[in-house]
Amino acid sequence: MKLELPKVRDEFKMSDSNCGSARVQVAQLTTKITTKIKHLSTVLHKKDNHSRKGLVAMVQRRKSLLKYLRRTDWESYCFVLSKLGLRDNPDYKN
Repeated sequence: MKLELPKVRDEFKMSDSNCGSARVQVAQLTTKITTKIKHLSTVLHKKDNHSRKGLVAMVQRRKSLLKYLRRTDWESYCFVLSKLGLRDNPDYKN
């Protein structure tokens, strides 16, 4: 995973000094979430609430960043959705 994050950061940043924008954060969180889901699908037990809570927190953080990106920069939002294979959720409350 540590090798994937710089690649993701380089792919989604808009300029050389831009590595903390919402676009980059969504891409990094998606990468972390997918690797964590792959790992937890083999290890997760029924009563393992701590791991599940951390995973849900990461998903909620990504959801809020996507909501912000949708509200402020539509082109970046569409780019992130198409590159990461995420679906648009029109039920956002603005």
